[in-house]
Amino acid sequence: MQPEIHWTPALRGAGESAVWQARSFPGKTPTRYSVTAFDGREAVRGEASSSASMLRQHIRLEPAALGQISFAWQVPQLIPGANMSLRDHDDSPVRVMLAFEGDRSRLSAKDAMLSELARMLTGEDMPYATLMYVWCNSRPPGSVITSPRTDRVRSIVMESGPKHLNQWLDYQRDIRADFETAFGEKPGALVGVAIMSDSDNTRTETQAWYGAVHITPALVAQTATP
Repeated sequence: MQPEIHWTPALRGAGESAVWQARSFPGKTPTRYSVTAFDGREAVRGEASSSASMLRQHIRLEPAALGQISFAWQVPQLIPGANMSLRDHDDSPVRVMLAFEGDRSRLSAKDAMLSELARMLTGEDMPYATLMYVWCNSRPPGSVITSPRTDRVRSIVMESGPKHLNQWLDYQRDIRADFETAFGEKPGALVGVAIMSDSDNTRTETQAWYGAVHITPALVAQTATP
């Protein structure tokens, strides 16, 4: 049985392998992340100033074990002009991101080239698929947004507009169901989890607070050996 995976705002989890890692992007100013107490909770604060970078975890959860993810965030204000369907406006004050393996022979020529470019610039292939949970300025919750850069990155809108600003919001999501809703196919292994606040495209400033990220694997039926 897979163990539960739980990362605290202290950027650590159970064991040395659970340390959050900073991940910057070529040519981008990194977002600042810090551990803090905020509004009654321990949190990670993300402060973006025309910047983009993430904190991530490398993990491995096989498709049959994909279960639930829970997370929390608080956002004080929206990013003026942000629009995640437009390349030059693709920013969000909060993102919780899941990276998946898959059959890379199914990538389009464009996406295969983007993956190769990513490996040349960063030493890592682009994930086969990336699912994000985001806060959008206008699209209703439940909407799926395809990245203007690649259709292998898709976002599910969790919140829309200013109604729930300045309060802690807690979520629990079914990873497999959300992947199938966003991509229309079955997921491969989950190989990474990340948080990201970015404002590099709109050249603005934003901040947000993240609570703990908790993944509970599904119970996988064991076949008894006679």
